[in-house]
Amino acid sequence: MSTKETIFVIGATGNIGTSAVHAALSAGYNVLATVRNTDSAEKLFKNLGGRKEGITTVEVDCVSETGIKSVIEKIQDGKVPGFQHVYACVGGPYSPLPLTEVTTQSLRDHMTINFEGNFFAYRATIPYLIAQAHPTSTWTMCTGSQGEIGEFAAPAMSQGALFSLANCATQELKNTNVRFNEVYLGLRVETDESAALHGVVKASEFAEVYVAVLKAGGGMKGQRVLVEKVEDMKNVRWVAKIKE
Repeated sequence: MSTKETIFVIGATGNIGTSAVHAALSAGYNVLATVRNTDSAEKLFKNLGGRKEGITTVEVDCVSETGIKSVIEKIQDGKVPGFQHVYACVGGPYSPLPLTEVTTQSLRDHMTINFEGNFFAYRATIPYLIAQAHPTSTWTMCTGSQGEIGEFAAPAMSQGALFSLANCATQELKNTNVRFNEVYLGLRVETDESAALHGVVKASEFAEVYVAVLKAGGGMKGQRVLVEKVEDMKNVRWVAKIKE
């Protein structure tokens, strides 16, 4: 049986999720990765350069209210490995429409995927981590600067909700074994092959930030890790989520 700790990457097949898997593997962790289906799993492996070692995939609908909860049940039944850390990065819609043109359905889609998926992940996994009582557990969530910029209305509103989720998590977890942090991203990140074509940040480059979060220890808890320029991926900086 492996003695390595495991990171549960929720939203693993997206650009940010792929980066989190890169980071986990390079830092010496095993990965439990959510995928929609077999094709989705193969996409993840392809974007990791074909690597499969150290990765266990689990098919789940991350935006379903019971999706991540069902994974916890599978762990308790011994069907998939347990975990000590979580990286949540469920996301998708990115409509550029102004407020007056955002349809009710578009608003609901953005909130369902970009916000609710991460909320459901938190609600399902935090009780598990606290019950496990692992002394150095972490729970990390990636948010986007659109919530501050407000250029694209629907994505901005969903990110704003995530900021509030991060504030609440910081308060709730400050006296627990779970080290919560928010990674605030102001750069475009894509899988390595796609990033090379579009001239944006590679997932494997952004992975350095999560590696730094994992290595930071108790000195980084309840923080917003700022990734607003390329230099921030090398020289990681952060500010407290809640001012005392």
